Amino acid sequence: MTKKIVVLIITWLVFVFADYFCLPYFVQPFSWLLVCIILLILTVRQVIKLIKEKKNIKANRIINLSVTLSLFVLTFYNFNKIPNSIIEKIDWSISYNKRNQIVKDVLTEKLKPNTKMNNGICKLSFDFPIISNGGNDIWIYQNKTEGTKTIKFWISRGFFEAPQTYFIFTNDNETQKQYEELIKVKPVYNWKLEKNWYRIMERD
Repeated sequence: MTKKIVVLIITWLVFVFADYFCLPYFVQPFSWLLVCIILLILTVRQVIKLIKEKKNIKANRIINLSVTLSLFVLTFYNFNKIPNSIIEKIDWSISYNKRNQIVKDVLTEKLKPNTKMNNGICKLSFDFPIISNGGNDIWIYQNKTEGTKTIKFWISRGFFEAPQTYFIFTNDNETQKQYEELIKVKPVYNWKLEKNWYRIMERD
């Protein structure tokens, strides 16, 4: 494997993690398109070089083409579905304790919605690792009748018509019933993580 391919892999990994954790939702489709175009061009170049060297094909050429093509497919497939699903599982594990602490702070009202729009958004301090992607905001809804709360941590804030995905904590019975029903209807995109915690994909 050549140094250029090693650099390409490292650069791609940086992009994938930046795309998941840091990039604003309105930038993601453009960065994704740019990376796809670059990888497609590199793949075509490798194919052309392979054809030119057909009488004397070296192992490095096969490896370079395979790696470049694999990165293109991984990036192109369903808007980074494969790498993002892996990072999502890592994200859930790494930030598990921190999210639970934020939930405790919300339940005890140490944290409350704090934007002028009064839309349930609470802006968190921008620490790393980021707890809620696309701005490090969480959304808080309180059922004043029952005294229960639902807290959403963004996995993806979506773009244009794309759905938004969340890690959600809720101790509200009606909300839990809604999520349980959603899990039955679309289990590929929605599931229960543990008691009171869900991974949910929603459309506005």
